[in-house]
Amino acid sequence: MYEIIKTRLREELKNCPLTTKEIAKRVGVSPEMITQYMTTKKLPKLDTFARLCKELDLSATYILGLESI
Repeated sequence: MYEIIKTRLREELKNCPLTTKEIAKRVGVSPEMITQYMTTKKLPKLDTFARLCKELDLSATYILGLESI
């Protein structure tokens, strides 16, 4: 399940029209942290994950691998 989350989150962050800096500001984390979510084994904390889903207009159940597109 970890790989599904990482893959989907990375995909959605890359496809977002906002810059990493803009996403980070909206979510309340550093741009480096957003980059870590995309490139390392680091996953966002639950509250950060919820804000990411809201700001990116994503379904948490999709990112978690509980539903497909």
